[in-house]
Amino acid sequence: MSFNKDEMLVLPAVDIKNGKCVQLVQGQPGSEMVEIENPEKVALHWENEGAKNIHVIDLDGTIDGKTSLEIIKKILKEVSVPIQLGGGIRSLDYARELLDLDIERLIIGTMGIENPQTIEELSGEYGSDRIMISLDSKDNKVVIKGWQEKVDKSPVELSNEFKEHGAGSIEGLLGGFYTDPVIELKKSVDLPVVYSGGITTIDDIKKLNESGVEGIVIGSALYKNKIDLKEALKYQKR
Repeated sequence: MSFNKDEMLVLPAVDIKNGKCVQLVQGQPGSEMVEIENPEKVALHWENEGAKNIHVIDLDGTIDGKTSLEIIKKILKEVSVPIQLGGGIRSLDYARELLDLDIERLIIGTMGIENPQTIEELSGEYGSDRIMISLDSKDNKVVIKGWQEKVDKSPVELSNEFKEHGAGSIEGLLGGFYTDPVIELKKSVDLPVVYSGGITTIDDIKKLNESGVEGIVIGSALYKNKIDLKEALKYQKR
């Protein structure tokens, strides 16, 4: 599914860790705020609430390299809406395996940043629409390996580089709610941008819709009942 400039996709987050759907504080292991059994049922719940896409992150793959492939397969079997997936994608073979399972869009961070050729290869094989580069950032510098290492380039600098390498879209997690960096990113690169991190109110969603981003990921605010998904979905149209 390609992004539509007249629509801002609202994507509920289903983060997987130790076989459960969890929400962590700033992605830190041991900081679970939410733990729910059967992530595939959680994904189905969000589909039933009206979500057109689900955002799945394999935290086991991101944090300790042990992928949650069997749960990912269960989610794909359970839901009918497209899935975009990230976390722990460290090899071309594993990326291909996921794309061959009909993951709609693969979110690649560390592997792509360390070896941009992998983005070119996957985009060439599967199409750029299915390859998203993840540019998590802190203090306007991109971070990799689960926020453990900083890259000496800004999201804007890397976004333009990865457009040349064939990435079809960008996901940026900022570790808090900041609109200025995402507005700068939208102005500086001609790629769809999905914003992730720190969305806690409907007003945040309204501001992001006005910024022109093509998608937003909502996690903790949904699980803590600060945002109602059906209300958030009203802002999908421009």
